[in-house]
Formats: sequence, structure tokens, C-alpha cells
Amino acid sequence: MAEAVAIRHIAFEDLGSFEQVLRDRDFDVTYVDAAQGRVRERVERLRPDVLVVLGGPMGAGETEAYPFLEEETALIRAHLSRAKPLLGICLGAQLIAAALGAKVVPAGAKEIGWGRVDLSGEGAVSPLAGLTAPVLHWHGDTFDLPPGATHLASTPVCRNQAFALGRTVLGLQFHAEVRGSAVESWLIGHAYEISQAPGVSVQQIRTDTHRYAALMEEQGRRFFGRWLDGARA
Repeated sequence: MAEAVAIRHIAFEDLGSFEQVLRDRDFDVTYVDAAQGRVRERVERLRPDVLVVLGGPMGAGETEAYPFLEEETALIRAHLSRAKPLLGICLGAQLIAAALGAKVVPAGAKEIGWGRVDLSGEGAVSPLAGLTAPVLHWHGDTFDLPPGATHLASTPVCRNQAFALGRTVLGLQFHAEVRGSAVESWLIGHAYEISQAPGVSVQQIRTDTHRYAALMEEQGRRFFGRWLDGARA
């Protein structure tokens, strides 16, 4: 059985609807929680065929406060050398960008809530093409496009919302994996951040979740399946 490993930074930011896509393709799915330490050692022991680096509330550059981020960056570089599928979501995308030599910087404004992404020409012919529903945004940092990467998507607040490096590497600043049933945990876990973000409200995110989440889950599973199949081909 193939092995998929997801590095998790906070309990409620998991693989969401993507997990079933992996299991449907006979992957054994294992979470490695960064808080438990020895991230690189634990992941490399599993020899993953697919590595997913999930989101989290810290910044990619906060390595003094969170030393495991340096381990993750080194692990990402090692995984890149093996040419196996690698997906980064939010913080995970920022860490991939940093591992590839790109800058990760404050975005200037927090982007929190549901909204569409605008696909580039390359994005429109990528697996992202079917992701037309609003997705969940939850970040305050952004990254430069890594050298050699293809720009796939943007929003008015954040130009670099998605990038690809060949068929096997994909970075998503946004969340297309989250299930609607999980968003309430985000609202609780990120309550302080929401309270400090101008124009963002729990009520609006909750309303938009009821409006958009079901379609996004369906499209998200389809998009991830297309990308995964192409990355493994």
C-alpha cells in the first residue's frame, strides 16, 4: 500500500475532504503532528509516496519560536529531490516557497473568509480549472513566486495564491480541503485573530460556509484527485 503523510500544525487543520481521495486510491494516511517533535525523522521513517504540509497559525519565518519549521523546510528540500508528489496548503505552501528560495513576507492585510480565486492562463488548464466555487482564505502572509514555478491563481489581496513546479509540486495559499462541518472549529480556534481582523466576522464566515462549503468540497475532491493522478503518472 502506498503511504501518504500529512504534517499537521494544529488539530483542526487536517486533510479534510482530501483524505478520502487518498484512501480511495489505496493510500495509507498518516498524520505527523509538528508539536510532537522530530518531524523530519518521523516523516522520513515512513518513506511517503505523497507528502502534504498543512496550514498553521505561525509564520514560515518564525523558526526561533518554532524550531520544527527548519526541520520541515529541510524535509521539503529532501522530498523535492525524490520527485514525488508534494502539496503545501497555506503555511505549507509558504514553507515550500521558502525551501525553493522564495521570500515569505507579510501580505499587508489579512485575507480571512470565503472568496473565489482568479486563475491565470496556466491555472485555467491545470487541475484547478474545476475549482470555480469560493474557497476558504485564512492567512496574513504571502510569498514570492519560487524560481521556475508556474503561477496558477491570484486574488485582489494576494497575487500568489497557487503555484506549481512541474507535475509533482503544488502550493495553495487558500484552503480547498476544509469541510464545512469543520469550520466551526476554525471559528473557535482562531477567535482572537478574527477579532483583530477589520471587516471579518464570525457570523459572515458561518453564513458563507452554509452557502459555499458543500460545492467547494465536491469541487475540491475532484481537483485534488486530478492533481494527484497527474502527479503520480
